[in-house]
Amino acid sequence: MLSIRRMSNYFSLYYKLKTLENNILKTKYLFPQLRKYTKYKTVRHYSVNKKVEKQEEHVKTTGKFVPFLQTINIRRSEARRSIIVQVQSTQSFKELWSYCNSIGSVKYMFHYSIGIEPLHFIIVEFAKEEDVKSLMSCSIYSEGHSAMPTQSHFMWFKAASKKIKLKQSKSAKLFVEHGTQIKVEEEIKTSLSKCESVSDQIKSLHELTKLNEVGTRLRFLTALQIEDAVTGMFPSAIAYPFGSSVNGYGKMGCDLDLFLRLTDDKKKEDGRLVFHCKPLNGSERTMTQRHMEAIGDMIHLFLPGCGQVRRILQAAVPIIKYHQQLTDVECDVSMSNMSGVHMSDFLYIMGELDERVRPLIFAIRNWAKIVGITNSAPGRWISNFSLTLLVLAFLQNPQSGKPVLPTLNQLGQLAGKNDQFLLEDGTDCTFLRDITNYKHETKNTDTLEELLIEFFVHYAHFDFENKAVCLNDTAVIAKPEHTAMYIINPLERGLNVSRNVSIEEVTRFKSEVKNAAWVLESNEKSLNWGLLSIQTAPNVTNSMFQKAVAAQAHAKAGRLVEIKSIFEKDAEDMKRGGEKVKNKQR
Repeated sequence: MLSIRRMSNYFSLYYKLKTLENNILKTKYLFPQLRKYTKYKTVRHYSVNKKVEKQEEHVKTTGKFVPFLQTINIRRSEARRSIIVQVQSTQSFKELWSYCNSIGSVKYMFHYSIGIEPLHFIIVEFAKEEDVKSLMSCSIYSEGHSAMPTQSHFMWFKAASKKIKLKQSKSAKLFVEHGTQIKVEEEIKTSLSKCESVSDQIKSLHELTKLNEVGTRLRFLTALQIEDAVTGMFPSAIAYPFGSSVNGYGKMGCDLDLFLRLTDDKKKEDGRLVFHCKPLNGSERTMTQRHMEAIGDMIHLFLPGCGQVRRILQAAVPIIKYHQQLTDVECDVSMSNMSGVHMSDFLYIMGELDERVRPLIFAIRNWAKIVGITNSAPGRWISNFSLTLLVLAFLQNPQSGKPVLPTLNQLGQLAGKNDQFLLEDGTDCTFLRDITNYKHETKNTDTLEELLIEFFVHYAHFDFENKAVCLNDTAVIAKPEHTAMYIINPLERGLNVSRNVSIEEVTRFKSEVKNAAWVLESNEKSLNWGLLSIQTAPNVTNSMFQKAVAAQAHAKAGRLVEIKSIFEKDAEDMKRGGEKVKNKQR
């Protein structure tokens, strides 16, 4: 007599075979099943994805450094194996898992919600890209003709009919719930107040605010939507994410920067058949603007979830801005900014070289936002990108004289054959990409607290009036032109990253770093101590600064940094800076 367990296995096998039989008998299921075995399937995509999947598993098991472009490819492959499904509630994942698993093999599920009266979504990652294609082939469009019948990785889960009821799988698992929830300010303050030291506060702030797994996946799925929309006409098109979303310095809710490249870098010269193409009429900039306008129309008219499309075509780099409502991501699309991808690679490497880099940058960015040094609106303020470069330049040449990070020139000298990139406009983006074998052993053992105070002291002393900030070399460089602040673009060396910054903002920046250094050094441990003491509005900081000055006379010896010298040395500079501001206002 068969045991109950064996009987159960037989019934399970019978159910699967019956389901497969029913599916194959339906025409819409027939082609996906045949594609798995036909010799005409796209071998190139299959082999590449297999390679990327192996790399992804290797990364997860070893935890070793992965080069930036390889990381991008792994994430792009991950997005191609995924879909986003709008569901009724969090609990819908069990039924969704069963349905998707009947078509392909579900690997992971992540939940997130959007809005005050939340709309619920689940990211479903499959084991293979072919599973997603099979699922799409049996998906349907909304009834009626009130919507454009476009196919994408964005779907919604319709309620099941009474006749068909899938058995819910016990193996269904939701790996993350409410994956896009951003910590409120009070939660962050409470967590920071419970830390043991300023260094612990900096680490905690980084962990609480950095872009998480779900946020990263959503941004690559958003990029994939644009890429899929144009690959019918441009099969080699790639939408490269760059900026804070991928360089390791992104926080929850950050914007997504995309570079849309329509052609492949690799040139084939041995072919005899040449495609007929539409000739370009006009200058390169004019054609880019016209192409961007067409891309903007496509996004506005055809892509689900995309709204608030704004075409900023007269900018130095023409961009299309839009909001992807289904992922709740603000996007900027450009077609002439490949250097931004290589810059993201450089910043990514800087963050990977030393574990102190990213937490320190997060702490300084957060401080700058609260005291009003940075601003989300474009204008005369220091941008987050400029501020990041200021931190990296300091870490290359800190007050202690012991570098934490190498310069770009040092990485360029170590570049191999595969690291050489020369853009169409002649920009040299050659530097070491794989730092696995780079013997970078810094002698700098300063804590995050010490580095934070040293950063404030460093730029309180810095001569912005005459010197430029350079990440290519630690040598002192005079400003090549008269601007309030000059930060040399590490890749496009003729450009000033901080050209927009006004004299008033530079003066205020120097004032704020001095205040922060004083407060950190003189602050006693209370409810608002450490990072909390400097992360306050400017008027509150000034009040605390006055108290810190009074307490300086009674302070004990053995401070981390001698702060008093800041004011003695720069008193005359501040006076001159104030006179310049007054003259300009007149």
